[in-house]
Amino acid sequence: MDTIIKLYKPFFEASDWHAAVMTSAGLMTILTLAIMECLLSVDNAVVLAAQTQSLGDPKKERSALMWGLWGSYIFRFIAIGLGTYLMKFWLVKAVGAGYLLWMALHFFYEQHMPKPTKTEEAVTKPKSFWGTVAAIVLLDFVFSIDSILTALAIDNNPVIVLIGGMIGILAMRFVAQMMIVLLTKVPELLYMAYVLIGFIAIKLALSLPMINIEISNTFFSLFVLAAFLATFGVHWYRGRTQTRKDV
Repeated sequence: MDTIIKLYKPFFEASDWHAAVMTSAGLMTILTLAIMECLLSVDNAVVLAAQTQSLGDPKKERSALMWGLWGSYIFRFIAIGLGTYLMKFWLVKAVGAGYLLWMALHFFYEQHMPKPTKTEEAVTKPKSFWGTVAAIVLLDFVFSIDSILTALAIDNNPVIVLIGGMIGILAMRFVAQMMIVLLTKVPELLYMAYVLIGFIAIKLALSLPMINIEISNTFFSLFVLAAFLATFGVHWYRGRTQTRKDV
């Protein structure tokens, strides 16, 4: 109990809150952390969009993101308090990498399997709503480990790190919603999403302590940009080809 109090007492210290929201330096650090969270979490938005898009109902998609948001806030609070111990959570990364790799391989396996008959489709259950919410929270926790450690390296005030991270999570939920809309308009993005999910799984696996190979954020950002450009290029080419056939 004493350890828990020691870890989470700073969240309720008036001095930490004053430094976070009543000083220009604190506010600038919060803004910096929020922007970093957004820039470094494009992969998270892609994964969230791919997860929720399979629900097939816009209302359920928005609800899943909202419930996932609150769950992510709770886990972020817990994780920041445990910040000094996060380096020991390599098993979380390993499980997350395995789960993401399974997601990617399972998706492409299904694409090459024969389509089920109407009878089979009728008994196929839709993806579980709460299962999707749980997956969102779990994946956010896996992705947040590196970002929390980075944020704590910038500022050791847990209140600043917490507020900056929460603003970043909220912003990423809007990005994920935009991604869901894009997935419906550009179907090829779904394939790109699972390619990125597979790449993210490899990135996480390589960062495990026993391997210790870090793929730089610059390289990853360039890979994501190239994937988007290639996907939109394929979509444009297919649309142009279809138009010629119709004529």
